[in-house]
Amino acid sequence: MQKDFEEVYTQYYSVVYRYLLSLTKDKHLAEDFAQETFYKALKSIDTYNPEMKMLSWLCAIAKNTYFTWAKRHKRQQTISEIDEVYTDDIIDRLIDSEDTADIYKALHSLSEPYKEVFSLRVLGSLPFVKIGELFGKTESWARVTFFRAKSMIKERIKNE
Repeated sequence: MQKDFEEVYTQYYSVVYRYLLSLTKDKHLAEDFAQETFYKALKSIDTYNPEMKMLSWLCAIAKNTYFTWAKRHKRQQTISEIDEVYTDDIIDRLIDSEDTADIYKALHSLSEPYKEVFSLRVLGSLPFVKIGELFGKTESWARVTFFRAKSMIKERIKNE
């Protein structure tokens, strides 16, 4: 079985790689996805239908691998773009001298970790992943903590 799969790998790797390269336009991603394609194929070789061409089956796995990544990557990109727009809005407000004092006053009245997370994100421009790592937490924790800090600051400014 393993010897047969090695032959499949040898015979089809370059074709699958070129197919993925045409999708990704990035040789490193194409290499990664090609490796993942053959790993998935090996794991699910028992589901292979011999009536189907091996190359078609491998390309279907490759295509699904790429589309799964692209969907996840697009979602991450969208979240990052939203964060950048909001962070830029806060930075613009910080530049406005009238709002700066109010924002800093509200920021310094926050308890930890809200004060630190907000400062790292807005003033330090750190991504949520890095903020989470600094606290030994997840990216999601950093996002939620930042959102809560932002909400508390807005609320405190509104109440003043």
